[in-house]
Amino acid sequence: MKFLSGYWSDRVHKRKVFVVVGYGLGAVSKILIAVATLWPFVLFARFIDRLGKGIRTSARDALLLQNTTKNNKGFIFGFHRAIDSLGAVIGPLLALLLMHYLNENMRLTFVIAFIPALIGVVLLMLFVKEKSSPPSTEGKKNIIRISWKEINPSLKLFFVISMVFAIGNSSDAFLILRSKQLGLTTTLVVLAYVLYNVIQTLFATPGGQLADKIGARKVYAIGLAVFAFVYFTFGFINNPVWIWVLFPIYGIYIAFTDGVSKAYISEFITERESGTYFGIYQTGTAVCQFLASFIGGMLWTIFGASVTFWYGGLMATVALLVLGFGKFSKRI
Repeated sequence: MKFLSGYWSDRVHKRKVFVVVGYGLGAVSKILIAVATLWPFVLFARFIDRLGKGIRTSARDALLLQNTTKNNKGFIFGFHRAIDSLGAVIGPLLALLLMHYLNENMRLTFVIAFIPALIGVVLLMLFVKEKSSPPSTEGKKNIIRISWKEINPSLKLFFVISMVFAIGNSSDAFLILRSKQLGLTTTLVVLAYVLYNVIQTLFATPGGQLADKIGARKVYAIGLAVFAFVYFTFGFINNPVWIWVLFPIYGIYIAFTDGVSKAYISEFITERESGTYFGIYQTGTAVCQFLASFIGGMLWTIFGASVTFWYGGLMATVALLVLGFGKFSKRI
Protein backbone atom coordinates (compact mmCIF):
# COMPACT_ATOMS: atom_id res chain seq x y z
CA MET A 1 0.00 0.00 0.00
CA LYS A 2 2.91 2.39 0.53
CA PHE A 3 3.73 2.19 -3.15
CA LEU A 4 0.14 2.11 -4.44
CA SER A 5 -1.06 5.03 -2.32
CA GLY A 6 2.08 7.05 -3.07
CA TYR A 7 1.66 6.50 -6.80
CA TRP A 8 -2.05 7.30 -6.72
CA SER A 9 -1.48 10.46 -4.68
CA ASP A 10 0.90 11.61 -7.44
CA ARG A 11 -1.69 10.88 -10.11
CA VAL A 12 -4.50 12.82 -8.44
CA HIS A 13 -2.22 15.56 -7.08
CA LYS A 14 -3.64 15.06 -3.60
CA ARG A 15 -1.76 14.13 -0.42
CA LYS A 16 -3.91 15.12 2.54
CA VAL A 17 -6.85 12.81 1.80
CA PHE A 18 -4.55 9.75 1.91
CA VAL A 19 -3.00 10.93 5.17
CA VAL A 20 -6.40 11.56 6.78
CA VAL A 21 -7.76 8.16 5.71
CA GLY A 22 -4.59 6.43 6.88
CA TYR A 23 -4.58 7.97 10.35
CA GLY A 24 -8.35 7.53 10.54
CA LEU A 25 -8.06 3.78 9.99
CA GLY A 26 -5.40 3.67 12.71
CA ALA A 27 -7.82 5.32 15.13
CA VAL A 28 -10.72 3.03 14.18
CA SER A 29 -8.55 -0.05 14.75
CA LYS A 30 -8.27 0.81 18.45
CA ILE A 31 -12.03 0.81 18.92
CA LEU A 32 -12.30 -2.48 17.01
CA ILE A 33 -9.77 -4.10 19.34
CA ALA A 34 -11.64 -2.71 22.36
CA VAL A 35 -14.91 -4.41 21.35
CA ALA A 36 -13.36 -7.62 19.99
CA THR A 37 -14.59 -10.90 21.46
CA LEU A 38 -12.67 -13.33 19.21
CA TRP A 39 -9.01 -13.32 18.15
CA PRO A 40 -9.82 -13.17 14.39
CA PHE A 41 -11.53 -9.83 15.07
CA VAL A 42 -8.34 -8.56 16.73
CA LEU A 43 -6.37 -9.76 13.71
CA PHE A 44 -8.80 -7.87 11.45
CA ALA A 45 -8.32 -4.72 13.56
CA ARG A 46 -4.55 -5.04 13.25
CA PHE A 47 -4.98 -5.46 9.50
CA ILE A 48 -6.98 -2.22 9.43
CA ASP A 49 -4.24 -0.47 11.41
CA ARG A 50 -1.45 -1.66 9.06
CA LEU A 51 -3.58 -0.82 6.03
CA GLY A 52 -3.91 2.72 7.36
CA LYS A 53 -0.16 3.02 7.83
CA GLY A 54 0.40 1.81 4.28
CA ILE A 55 -2.06 4.32 2.87
CA ARG A 56 -0.71 7.36 4.71
CA THR A 57 3.07 6.93 4.79
CA SER A 58 4.22 7.86 1.27
CA ALA A 59 1.64 10.61 0.86
CA ARG A 60 2.58 12.02 4.28
CA ASP A 61 6.25 12.20 3.32
CA ALA A 62 5.30 13.87 0.04
CA LEU A 63 3.19 16.36 2.03
CA LEU A 64 6.19 17.09 4.26
CA LEU A 65 8.35 17.61 1.18
CA GLN A 66 5.93 20.32 0.00
CA ASN A 67 6.94 22.37 3.02
CA THR A 68 10.72 22.10 2.67
CA THR A 69 13.38 24.19 0.99
CA LYS A 70 16.67 22.91 -0.42
CA ASN A 71 18.37 23.90 2.84
CA ASN A 72 16.06 22.39 5.47
CA LYS A 73 14.97 18.96 4.18
CA GLY A 74 16.94 17.15 6.87
CA PHE A 75 15.47 19.35 9.58
CA ILE A 76 11.87 18.85 8.43
CA PHE A 77 12.09 15.06 8.12
CA GLY A 78 14.18 14.83 11.28
CA PHE A 79 11.70 16.90 13.28
CA HIS A 80 8.86 14.67 12.12
CA ARG A 81 10.86 11.62 13.21
CA ALA A 82 11.43 13.25 16.62
CA ILE A 83 7.74 13.98 17.20
CA ASP A 84 6.77 10.48 16.07
CA SER A 85 9.33 9.02 18.50
CA LEU A 86 8.03 11.25 21.29
CA GLY A 87 4.64 9.64 20.83
CA ALA A 88 6.33 6.26 21.06
CA VAL A 89 7.75 7.35 24.43
CA ILE A 90 4.55 8.75 25.91
CA GLY A 91 2.22 6.04 24.53
CA PRO A 92 3.74 2.95 26.21
CA LEU A 93 4.22 4.81 29.51
CA LEU A 94 0.58 5.93 29.53
CA ALA A 95 -0.52 2.41 28.61
CA LEU A 96 1.42 0.95 31.55
CA LEU A 97 -0.13 3.51 33.91
CA LEU A 98 -3.63 2.91 32.58
CA MET A 99 -3.26 -0.86 32.85
CA HIS A 100 -2.10 -0.44 36.45
CA TYR A 101 -4.80 1.97 37.62
CA LEU A 102 -7.59 0.32 35.62
CA ASN A 103 -6.79 -3.12 37.06
CA GLU A 104 -5.54 -4.32 33.67
CA ASN A 105 -8.79 -3.44 31.91
CA MET A 106 -7.42 -3.74 28.39
CA ARG A 107 -10.70 -2.87 26.65
CA LEU A 108 -11.00 0.47 28.43
CA THR A 109 -7.32 1.15 27.77
CA PHE A 110 -7.89 0.80 24.02
CA VAL A 111 -10.99 3.02 24.21
CA ILE A 112 -8.91 5.72 25.89
CA ALA A 113 -6.16 5.24 23.28
CA PHE A 114 -8.75 6.05 20.62
CA ILE A 115 -9.16 9.60 22.00
CA PRO A 116 -5.71 11.04 21.12
CA ALA A 117 -5.82 9.16 17.82
CA LEU A 118 -9.11 10.89 16.98
CA ILE A 119 -7.78 14.27 18.10
CA GLY A 120 -4.82 13.79 15.76
CA VAL A 121 -7.12 13.16 12.81
CA VAL A 122 -9.26 16.21 13.63
CA LEU A 123 -6.20 18.46 13.93
CA LEU A 124 -4.94 17.11 10.61
CA MET A 125 -8.24 17.86 8.89
CA LEU A 126 -8.58 21.38 10.33
CA PHE A 127 -5.07 22.81 10.37
CA VAL A 128 -2.80 21.01 7.89
CA LYS A 129 -2.91 22.80 4.54
CA GLU A 130 -1.98 21.20 1.25
CA LYS A 131 -0.26 23.26 -1.41
CA SER A 132 -1.80 23.26 -4.86
CA SER A 133 0.10 20.99 -7.21
CA PRO A 134 1.38 22.08 -10.64
CA PRO A 135 -0.78 21.09 -13.58
CA SER A 136 0.05 17.87 -15.39
CA THR A 137 1.92 18.08 -18.70
CA GLU A 138 -0.01 15.04 -19.90
CA GLY A 139 -3.51 16.36 -19.57
CA LYS A 140 -6.16 14.39 -17.75
CA LYS A 141 -4.25 11.12 -17.82
CA ASN A 142 -1.50 12.43 -15.53
CA ILE A 143 0.42 9.15 -15.65
CA ILE A 144 3.58 8.96 -13.56
CA ARG A 145 6.28 7.11 -15.48
CA ILE A 146 9.53 6.11 -13.80
CA SER A 147 12.27 4.37 -15.75
CA TRP A 148 15.18 2.71 -13.95
CA LYS A 149 17.52 3.96 -16.68
CA GLU A 150 16.47 7.56 -16.10
CA ILE A 151 16.92 7.52 -12.30
CA ASN A 152 19.95 9.45 -11.06
CA PRO A 153 22.88 6.99 -10.58
CA SER A 154 23.43 8.23 -7.02
CA LEU A 155 19.79 7.52 -6.18
CA LYS A 156 20.01 4.07 -7.79
CA LEU A 157 23.01 3.23 -5.66
CA PHE A 158 21.29 4.50 -2.53
CA PHE A 159 18.30 2.26 -3.25
CA VAL A 160 20.64 -0.73 -3.59
CA ILE A 161 22.49 0.16 -0.37
CA SER A 162 19.19 0.54 1.48
CA MET A 163 18.02 -2.89 0.33
CA VAL A 164 21.33 -4.52 1.35
CA PHE A 165 21.09 -2.93 4.77
CA ALA A 166 17.39 -3.73 5.15
CA ILE A 167 17.86 -7.43 4.43
CA GLY A 168 19.91 -7.59 7.63
CA ASN A 169 17.75 -5.17 9.62
CA SER A 170 15.43 -7.62 11.34
CA SER A 171 12.52 -6.69 13.59
CA ASP A 172 13.22 -4.96 16.89
CA ALA A 173 11.36 -7.90 18.42
CA PHE A 174 14.69 -9.78 18.26
CA LEU A 175 16.28 -7.11 20.48
CA ILE A 176 13.41 -7.49 22.92
CA LEU A 177 13.69 -11.30 22.90
CA ARG A 178 17.44 -11.05 23.45
CA SER A 179 16.88 -8.69 26.38
CA LYS A 180 14.45 -11.13 27.99
CA GLN A 181 16.83 -13.99 27.28
CA LEU A 182 19.50 -12.13 29.25
CA GLY A 183 17.18 -11.83 32.24
CA LEU A 184 15.21 -8.58 32.00
CA THR A 185 11.56 -8.65 33.04
CA THR A 186 8.85 -7.59 30.62
CA THR A 187 8.44 -4.23 32.38
CA LEU A 188 12.17 -3.54 32.26
CA VAL A 189 12.28 -4.45 28.57
CA VAL A 190 9.46 -1.97 27.89
CA LEU A 191 11.34 0.71 29.82
CA ALA A 192 14.54 -0.03 27.89
CA TYR A 193 12.60 0.32 24.63
CA VAL A 194 11.14 3.60 25.89
CA LEU A 195 14.70 4.79 26.59
CA TYR A 196 15.58 3.92 22.99
CA ASN A 197 12.70 6.10 21.79
CA VAL A 198 13.76 8.93 24.11
CA ILE A 199 17.17 9.02 22.43
CA GLN A 200 15.46 8.94 19.02
CA THR A 201 13.41 11.95 20.05
CA LEU A 202 16.41 13.90 21.29
CA PHE A 203 18.72 13.20 18.34
CA ALA A 204 16.41 13.04 15.29
CA THR A 205 16.10 16.79 14.77
CA PRO A 206 19.81 17.55 15.38
CA GLY A 207 20.63 14.63 13.07
CA GLY A 208 18.50 16.17 10.33
CA GLN A 209 20.08 19.58 10.86
CA LEU A 210 23.52 18.00 10.67
CA ALA A 211 22.53 16.41 7.35
CA ASP A 212 21.60 19.86 6.04
CA LYS A 213 25.05 21.14 7.01
CA ILE A 214 27.50 18.35 6.13
CA GLY A 215 25.41 16.21 3.75
CA ALA A 216 22.96 13.37 4.23
CA ARG A 217 25.45 10.77 2.99
CA LYS A 218 27.83 11.35 5.90
CA VAL A 219 25.10 11.35 8.54
CA TYR A 220 23.51 8.21 7.08
CA ALA A 221 26.93 6.52 7.18
CA ILE A 222 27.21 7.34 10.89
CA GLY A 223 23.81 5.73 11.43
CA LEU A 224 24.88 2.54 9.65
CA ALA A 225 28.07 2.39 11.71
CA VAL A 226 26.09 2.76 14.94
CA PHE A 227 23.70 -0.02 13.87
CA ALA A 228 26.59 -2.36 13.04
CA PHE A 229 28.24 -1.68 16.41
CA VAL A 230 25.03 -2.31 18.36
CA TYR A 231 24.17 -5.53 16.53
CA PHE A 232 27.68 -7.00 16.74
CA THR A 233 27.77 -6.17 20.45
CA PHE A 234 24.33 -7.72 21.06
CA GLY A 235 25.78 -10.93 19.70
CA PHE A 236 28.62 -10.96 22.23
CA ILE A 237 27.10 -9.73 25.50
CA ASN A 238 25.99 -12.01 28.33
CA ASN A 239 25.30 -9.40 31.01
CA PRO A 240 21.89 -7.64 30.98
CA VAL A 241 23.53 -4.42 32.18
CA TRP A 242 24.70 -3.88 28.60
CA ILE A 243 21.08 -3.53 27.49
CA TRP A 244 20.89 -0.14 29.20
CA VAL A 245 23.93 0.99 27.21
CA LEU A 246 23.06 -0.47 23.82
CA PHE A 247 19.40 0.55 23.56
CA PRO A 248 20.18 4.30 23.89
CA ILE A 249 23.00 3.98 21.32
CA TYR A 250 20.57 2.15 19.04
CA GLY A 251 18.31 5.20 19.22
CA ILE A 252 21.06 7.26 17.57
CA TYR A 253 21.04 4.87 14.59
CA ILE A 254 17.38 5.49 13.74
CA ALA A 255 17.74 9.24 14.40
CA PHE A 256 20.57 9.40 11.85
CA THR A 257 18.94 7.27 9.15
CA ASP A 258 15.14 7.52 9.06
CA GLY A 259 14.55 11.19 8.28
CA VAL A 260 18.00 11.56 6.71
CA SER A 261 17.26 8.90 4.09
CA LYS A 262 14.12 10.75 3.01
CA ALA A 263 16.02 14.02 2.85
CA TYR A 264 18.61 12.33 0.65
CA ILE A 265 16.03 10.86 -1.74
CA SER A 266 14.25 14.20 -2.04
CA GLU A 267 17.42 15.76 -3.49
CA PHE A 268 16.95 13.73 -6.68
CA ILE A 269 13.18 13.94 -7.24
CA THR A 270 10.47 16.52 -7.75
CA GLU A 271 7.50 16.98 -5.44
CA ARG A 272 5.11 15.94 -8.23
CA GLU A 273 6.50 12.37 -8.31
CA SER A 274 7.64 12.14 -4.71
CA GLY A 275 4.82 9.86 -3.55
CA THR A 276 5.86 7.22 -6.05
CA TYR A 277 9.56 7.42 -5.21
CA PHE A 278 8.95 7.35 -1.46
CA GLY A 279 6.57 4.44 -1.99
CA ILE A 280 9.13 2.45 -4.00
CA TYR A 281 11.78 3.02 -1.34
CA GLN A 282 9.52 2.20 1.60
CA THR A 283 7.99 -0.88 -0.03
CA GLY A 284 11.41 -2.19 -1.06
CA THR A 285 12.89 -1.78 2.41
CA ALA A 286 9.76 -3.29 4.01
CA VAL A 287 10.01 -6.43 1.85
CA CYS A 288 13.72 -6.77 2.64
CA GLN A 289 13.09 -6.26 6.37
CA PHE A 290 10.47 -9.00 6.27
CA LEU A 291 13.08 -11.30 4.70
CA ALA A 292 15.60 -10.12 7.32
CA SER A 293 13.26 -11.18 10.13
CA PHE A 294 12.62 -14.55 8.50
CA ILE A 295 16.36 -15.13 8.02
CA GLY A 296 17.04 -13.85 11.54
CA GLY A 297 14.51 -16.26 12.99
CA MET A 298 16.02 -19.20 11.13
CA LEU A 299 19.54 -18.29 12.27
CA TRP A 300 18.35 -17.90 15.86
CA THR A 301 16.63 -21.31 15.78
CA ILE A 302 19.50 -23.19 14.14
CA PHE A 303 22.65 -21.46 15.40
CA GLY A 304 21.53 -19.33 18.36
CA ALA A 305 20.74 -15.67 19.05
CA SER A 306 24.28 -14.35 18.55
CA VAL A 307 24.41 -15.37 14.89
CA THR A 308 21.21 -13.42 14.17
CA PHE A 309 22.82 -10.21 15.40
CA TRP A 310 26.18 -10.89 13.75
CA TYR A 311 24.34 -11.36 10.46
CA GLY A 312 22.58 -7.98 10.88
CA GLY A 313 25.85 -6.29 11.79
CA LEU A 314 27.56 -7.83 8.77
CA MET A 315 24.92 -6.60 6.31
CA ALA A 316 25.08 -3.10 7.80
CA THR A 317 28.88 -3.18 7.39
CA VAL A 318 28.56 -4.23 3.74
CA ALA A 319 26.08 -1.41 3.12
CA LEU A 320 28.43 1.03 4.85
CA LEU A 321 31.38 -0.05 2.70
CA VAL A 322 29.35 0.31 -0.51
CA LEU A 323 28.18 3.71 0.69
CA GLY A 324 31.76 4.78 1.33
CA PHE A 325 33.06 3.71 -2.05
CA GLY A 326 29.97 4.59 -4.09
CA LYS A 327 29.90 7.52 -6.49
CA PHE A 328 27.47 9.86 -4.75
CA SER A 329 26.96 13.42 -5.83
CA LYS A 330 29.31 15.95 -4.24
CA ARG A 331 26.41 17.84 -2.72
CA ILE A 332 25.26 14.84 -0.71
